[in-house]
Amino acid sequence: MALGPRLDLRQSQSLVMTPQLQQAIKLLALSNLELEAYLAEALEGNPLLDAASTDGDGSGGDELAGDTPAVEAASLEADQAMSANGGSENDLDVDLAAESFHHDSASDNVGLSGGGEDIDFDSFAEADDTLHDHLLAQVGERFSGIEAIVAGQLVALIDEAGYLRADLPELAAQLGVPLALLEAVLAIIQCFDPSGIGGRDLAECIAIQAREADRYDPAMATMIAHLDLVAKGAFPQLKRICGVDDEDLADMIRELRGYDPKPGLKFGGAGAPAVVPDLYIRRTVEGWAVEINSGTLPRLLVNRRYYSELAEGAAAKSKAWLSEQLAGANWLVRALDQRQRTIVKVASEIVKQQEGFFLHGVAHMRPLTLRQVAEAIGMHESTVSRVTSNKYLSCARGLFELKYFFSSGISDTQGDGAVSAEAVKSRIKAMIEAEDAKAILSDETIAQKLSAEGHDIARRTVVKYREAMGYGSSVQRRRQKALAG
Repeated sequence: MALGPRLDLRQSQSLVMTPQLQQAIKLLALSNLELEAYLAEALEGNPLLDAASTDGDGSGGDELAGDTPAVEAASLEADQAMSANGGSENDLDVDLAAESFHHDSASDNVGLSGGGEDIDFDSFAEADDTLHDHLLAQVGERFSGIEAIVAGQLVALIDEAGYLRADLPELAAQLGVPLALLEAVLAIIQCFDPSGIGGRDLAECIAIQAREADRYDPAMATMIAHLDLVAKGAFPQLKRICGVDDEDLADMIRELRGYDPKPGLKFGGAGAPAVVPDLYIRRTVEGWAVEINSGTLPRLLVNRRYYSELAEGAAAKSKAWLSEQLAGANWLVRALDQRQRTIVKVASEIVKQQEGFFLHGVAHMRPLTLRQVAEAIGMHESTVSRVTSNKYLSCARGLFELKYFFSSGISDTQGDGAVSAEAVKSRIKAMIEAEDAKAILSDETIAQKLSAEGHDIARRTVVKYREAMGYGSSVQRRRQKALAG
């Protein structure tokens, strides 16, 4: 067989993702606030994009009446190029398994928001005083010289809960000061506000507060030294150790419950960011209305008049750049429109599938998967996943993440899987919160009650749901009820 060069012609198909289509798909996963930051960067980078004013003045906007033939030709050419490069709105609904095409955050390529003319009233709010700032202010009032330096080091080692996380002998050696000085400074810090600050463990934190309340007598000191017995509910043993009767023990426990186990949490920490809904759901006489929260989104316009002014008399290279900017502006406006319609389409189907929740509450939620919604609206499952990522809806029952409405099903006694896991969790929560202190329900009992109600659920599933909701075991709940009583 002779060896030699030859030419072969082969035909194959492959999915080629243009940069524009990649970004269009990424837009689906952005929340309204993330999209606002993305659009601020786009407005800054493209001179042909304008944000429509809220007063209805459309001057300088997307007006075709004043376009010259050259502008119309350039716009048509840009639209054709976009379509040829995969810019069809139907192409946004594709399955991309590659990690490079799956993004759930705007942090990958979005800069800081450019900011508009609207007033940010939150910026006028006074910043909360942190725990360390609060303590350092008191250090400045009480200490000076080497003691102030030592006190500053101790304050820096106090965690957000108010506990001192340091080994004093080791710290004294590091600072090169006597251990007695360190202990004396700490004793003064433990008198700072809030009460209980600077304790090295829970017992010391509680003891500091008891001393300030003038309740640190020998009996209380003994109880604080045996907090493990308090947690176990070993009251007979506590009475014997503390040398008190039932009435005194009850008073001591009530006093103990009045102390703060984490005094530092009263201060500091940034406030939780407000969640802004991306969608509003409301019931009308015609049915359910699903609306995009347009208040957080600027309306983009393509300034074709400005293109005409810049392109007139421009060099060939400049015209090519302007045509590229015009194509990008046209694409972004269309991609945003497609994004809004896709989100409303997905949300409308969620409302349709979970109408029982919106009418009657979580007990009437149905099991729902991304695939069910995707098949109902004729889209791919990955598209629905992106649309429901990091987005919230506001309805009469509160604010919910779109992902909240998707959950697995729990089979009933007939095995048709007609009950949502969230509905079962809600029922378990109701049972636990309604239980009597003398009749705490075990996990097995809860499972039996659910089975009697028609839910086929195993004991281990009850344990998983109970722990996920933050409830302790029946033994722990019995102790808590006893302490509360």
